[in-house]
Amino acid sequence: MSTQQLDTTRAVRSGEELDEPRLRAYLASAIEGIDPARDITITQFPGGHSNLTYLLQQGDRELILRRPPVGSKVKSAHDMGREYRVLSSLSPHYAKAPRTLAYCDDEA
Repeated sequence: MSTQQLDTTRAVRSGEELDEPRLRAYLASAIEGIDPARDITITQFPGGHSNLTYLLQQGDRELILRRPPVGSKVKSAHDMGREYRVLSSLSPHYAKAPRTLAYCDDEA
């Protein structure tokens, strides 16, 4: 099996940017070890056709953030709460399921 990354990140697409200071403040309050005073580097995984996926980096720490597409009107198609609950239930029993760290339902 190849050790190459399956997907690489790129600069965040125009219109899909995240408010880094606001995101950093939230993550520091929700996830242990995130420093609210240190910048977070944000890049985006370009593949996929549904929810947007970002790589967040602060020092040696890497996190994945998923969110619905900008302007999405079909809530059931991009139910991040459902995704969080399913992954939270799977990860203790299935090693390939990612461990969830936080969920935010604030659309802003």
